[in-house]
Amino acid sequence: MSRKKIKPFYEKVAITDVGAEGKSLARIGEKVVFTTHAIPGDVVDLQVTVRKKRYEEAKVVRYHEYSPDRTAPFCSHFGLCGGCKWQFLPYPLQLHYKQKQVEDQLTRIGKLELPEILPILGSTRTTLYRNKLEFTFSNNRWLTNEELTQPEGLERNALGFHIPGMFDKVFALDMCWLQPEPSNLIRNFIFDYAIREKLDFFDLRAQTGFLRTLIIRTSSTGEVMVILSFFEDQREKREALLHELHQTFPEISSLLYTINTKGNDTITDQEIILYSGKDHIIEELDGLHFKVGPKSFYQTNSEQAAELYRLVREFAGLSGKETVYDLYTGTGTIALFVAHSCKKVVGIEYVPEAIEDARINGEINKISNALFFSGDIRKVMDAPFMQQHGKPDVIITDPPRSGMHEDVIKAIIEAAPDKIVYVSCNPATQARDLGLLQEGYRVEKVRPVDMFPHTHHVENVVLLIKR
Repeated sequence: MSRKKIKPFYEKVAITDVGAEGKSLARIGEKVVFTTHAIPGDVVDLQVTVRKKRYEEAKVVRYHEYSPDRTAPFCSHFGLCGGCKWQFLPYPLQLHYKQKQVEDQLTRIGKLELPEILPILGSTRTTLYRNKLEFTFSNNRWLTNEELTQPEGLERNALGFHIPGMFDKVFALDMCWLQPEPSNLIRNFIFDYAIREKLDFFDLRAQTGFLRTLIIRTSSTGEVMVILSFFEDQREKREALLHELHQTFPEISSLLYTINTKGNDTITDQEIILYSGKDHIIEELDGLHFKVGPKSFYQTNSEQAAELYRLVREFAGLSGKETVYDLYTGTGTIALFVAHSCKKVVGIEYVPEAIEDARINGEINKISNALFFSGDIRKVMDAPFMQQHGKPDVIITDPPRSGMHEDVIKAIIEAAPDKIVYVSCNPATQARDLGLLQEGYRVEKVRPVDMFPHTHHVENVVLLIKR
């Protein structure tokens, strides 16, 4: 019988840096050990949990010294709910490590020759900056170690966020610092009402129950959208809850619901039913107005989105004579943002519903030089299409986290624009794609943008010039 290998335990280890995905790291000999809940300057004991050839992962079991850079977390849920993991890191240091992450990934993965990277654009608002949050109802609340010792009489229902790595456990929120009011007030009212009326919370394992998810969207124009997702179609209970919500919060300008009986929580393929108000809210950005529906994609940090789009427009360096293609255009925010600075902008997007929103947004803003097309980008952007609409002088691309398909990259190379402005929420896949483009293009400018304070996530904008 083989003995189970005992995983190493390291004592009084100095945390020296921040690595991929925001994890802290220590170096023990030639081994790199990644951990969480620690920052550079901490001295800790580490219990290894995962062993690989080139690295290990470990959890902190004891702190011997705290880094002088540590700051007190502002949220009472810090360390429990799994969000905002960098709260104990001062914001200037967060920006420092995000910029370093961009540089590391572009050079290590893309093997790119870079100019000096411009300073990261920090977010003016570091709390209450999100305009959209999604919460989950669960009849199996995640319990703290202290609560596990006294399980009798505890409330087991929850309305909050999933615990990382535990699909069936939900952390019950009291106050969340991500979204401005009335977000917390609405969420807590619904929870209290559901407990009082003995409504069934969703059982994520058994796939049973009444209340499933809650989405709250707020806008810079002061409008509020609430979308309740029910698993079971219990009309009387549903109508009573929606009525109470409507009466208590007259500021909700769009109250909607859906009956979602499928295996996952996404509602993009579901019928969304209007209960009261209108079926959308309006977001304002630099004088432009955008219709945001229950299924619309819109940058979740509205104020910082304006900074991001200004940077894209600046990198594009438009004179008013260019034809611009905006790939992965979504609801057309970037395309409409640059439309007044170019001759013509063509937006292409996979999702037909998003293109319908983009066209409506063009009409709302009386922009006539923006055209929008839905379909597979690599198939839409062919020679006949460019002959009809003009070859692009500038291509702006803002793909999902997975980056661009190789065929899209080939289509861009064949289109041969003078400039490419690549916006990415994942510098690792961006680096991979830039590596494929570098034979025909050189990197002229790089500037990261922080859209998500207190997390390791970072947007990055790169300007490429044809060689």
